Amino acid sequence: MRRLAIAFYYDRDGKMDDYYFHLIASIRPFVDRLLVVCNGPVDTEAQSRLSEATDSFLIRENKGFDVWAYRTGLEHIGWDELSRFDEILLFNHTFYGPIFPFSEMFSEMDQRKCDFWGISAHRTISPHPFDVRKSALPFHLNSHFTAVRRSLHQSKAFRDYWTQMAPINSYMDSVAKHETVFTGHFQALGYTCSVLLDPERYKTSYPVLMEPDKTLEDRCPILKKRLFFHDTLFLEREAINLPRALEIVEKQSDYDLSLVWKSVGRLGPPRTLNSNAALLSVLPDVRVGAQRNWDDYRIAVLAHVYHVDMIDEILGYVENVPKGYDLIITTDNANKQALIQQAIVKARNARNAIVLVVRNDGRDTSALLLGCRDYLLEDRYDLVCRVHSKRSLQDGAKGELFKLHTYENLLYTSGYVENLLELFANNPALGLVMPPIVHIGYPTIGNSWFGNKANVAKLAKELDLIVHLDDSTPVAPYGGMYWFRPAALRKLFKYKWDWDDFVDMDYRDGSLVHAIERIIAYVAIDAGYTFRHAMTARHAAHNYVMLESKLQAAWANGGPNLGVARSFRSLVVSIKRSILFRSPITFRILRPFYSGLRRIIAFRD
Repeated sequence: MRRLAIAFYYDRDGKMDDYYFHLIASIRPFVDRLLVVCNGPVDTEAQSRLSEATDSFLIRENKGFDVWAYRTGLEHIGWDELSRFDEILLFNHTFYGPIFPFSEMFSEMDQRKCDFWGISAHRTISPHPFDVRKSALPFHLNSHFTAVRRSLHQSKAFRDYWTQMAPINSYMDSVAKHETVFTGHFQALGYTCSVLLDPERYKTSYPVLMEPDKTLEDRCPILKKRLFFHDTLFLEREAINLPRALEIVEKQSDYDLSLVWKSVGRLGPPRTLNSNAALLSVLPDVRVGAQRNWDDYRIAVLAHVYHVDMIDEILGYVENVPKGYDLIITTDNANKQALIQQAIVKARNARNAIVLVVRNDGRDTSALLLGCRDYLLEDRYDLVCRVHSKRSLQDGAKGELFKLHTYENLLYTSGYVENLLELFANNPALGLVMPPIVHIGYPTIGNSWFGNKANVAKLAKELDLIVHLDDSTPVAPYGGMYWFRPAALRKLFKYKWDWDDFVDMDYRDGSLVHAIERIIAYVAIDAGYTFRHAMTARHAAHNYVMLESKLQAAWANGGPNLGVARSFRSLVVSIKRSILFRSPITFRILRPFYSGLRRIIAFRD
C-alpha cells in the first residue's frame, strides 16, 4: 500500500524534541512520502534534523491549528498528486509513540474494509459539552491520527471539505469545526470508518486519554502527552491512572521512556507533572535487585559544614554512599578546616576527601556555586549529592524534623542510597532527585513561593530558562539538599556568580538564596532533564497521614466543599465554551468577568 504522511508540529518555543524525531522515524518504513508541516518557526537545529528525517517540510504562520496545517499539506502535495497514494495519514505531535510497533497497527487495519480510520475515537456523549444547541457530542475519530483511503481522498466531497474549510481561530474551533464533525460528515455521505481501539470496549467516553493503562494493555501504539500536564483534579476525579500506564510502557514495551522525560518538562508546570505522573519513589531501606558496580559512576558528595559539631552526624549519613566516592567539604575558616580534617578519617568509603575554606557570604548556596564551581563544570562527576549542616534553630523541634526529612530521604541507609542511585542508572534523563516538599510543621502546601516568585522569574530570565513556573507550590529541594547530575544544572553553575552577590544578605524569604533554592528544578527541566522525589517508607507513612489529617480538617471545619467547587467550576467552564462557540465577540466582552470567576474558584479550591 502506497502511503503519504502529512505530520503536523507546533512548539511555542520553536524546539523539536527527540520523541518527535523518533515518532516520524518509526512511521517512515510504512510511508512512501513524509511531509512535516510546522506552525510557527522552529530553530535551526530542528530544521537541519528535519532535512534528514523527512522528504520535505514546511514552516508556515501559526494559524489554524493542526486543521489548516493539514489543509496546507494537502494543497502543497497537490490534489492531482494525491491520486498516487492508496492512503493518506494525517497525524500531529500530541502523543508519544510508537509504544508498541506501528507494524501491529497497520497489519490489523490493512485487513479492515473502510474508507477512513483512526487509532482512537470518542464515544457519543449527552448532553453536548461544547454546544448547547446540540443534544449530544457525536462519535468521532480523534484527530491526532487519521488515515484516509483512496476511495475517500479522491472524492469531490473530500476536496470540498478542505477547500471550503471555515477559518480556525481557536482550539475550540478546531474541535467544533473539524474533529467532532469530520467523522459524521463523511459517514452521512455513505463513507465507512473504523477505529483500532473501539471506545465501546471501555468504560469511558475517551479511553485513550481517560484509560491510558487499559488501552496500553490492548497494545495501543500511542500515549497522549496531555496526560502529563492536564488539570490534576480532572485526573483525580476521573481516576486516570497515568502512573500505571507508565509502568506498562516500562515493563511491556521497548519504547524508551527517556524520550518522554526529556521533553515532558516543557509542557506545563512541574507541580502538575509531579502529581499526574506520581514522580515520587518510596524506596526500601535495603538493596533491591541485582548488585551494581558503582565504580562505573563517578560520585561525589559536596558538603558545606558551618556547624562543625555536626560533622560526625553528616559523615554518618554520607558513608552510606557506595565506596569510592569523593568527599569535598567547604567551611568558612581555618580552625574549622582543621577540626573537619581530623574527623574525615572516619569517611572510610571515600576515595578522596578534601576540605576547602570559602567565604560564608551566601552560606551553603555560595559555597556550592562559587566554592565548588570548578568541580561541577569540569566533567569530573556523573552524580553528586549536596548536603550541608542544617540546624534551623529558629524553628525548634520543627527544625529537627526538617533536618531528618532532608538527610534521611537522601542518605538513610546504604541500601536506600543504592536504590536511589538506581533511579539515575535506569533513567538517563533523570537530572535531580530530592526529598518531597516538607509540610509537617510548615505552611508550605499551596503557598511555598512565599515572597520569592518574582525573584525566581527574574533569575529564570537571566539564566535564559524556557520553563513554566508553578502557580503556588514550586517543585524544589526545600532545605537545599539533593542528588543531581552536574549536566542538568550546568546553566546555574556557569552563571557569572560573584561573592559580592551574597554580601550583607538578608536570609529571610525574598532573598537571592531562597530564589536559587526554588529555581533548581526549573534549571534541570530547561536542560532537558526530569526530576523525581524520594522518600523512606517511614517518612512516607508520616507525611501521608498528616496530609490526610490536614485535608480532613479543612473539609470538616467549614472548608470548601470539593464536590460543590468542582460542579461550580464545570458550570463556569461550560458557560464559557457555549458563549465562545456561539459568539466570540460576546466572550471577549465578558472575559474579565470569567477571569474573576476563575480566580474565585482557584481560591476556593
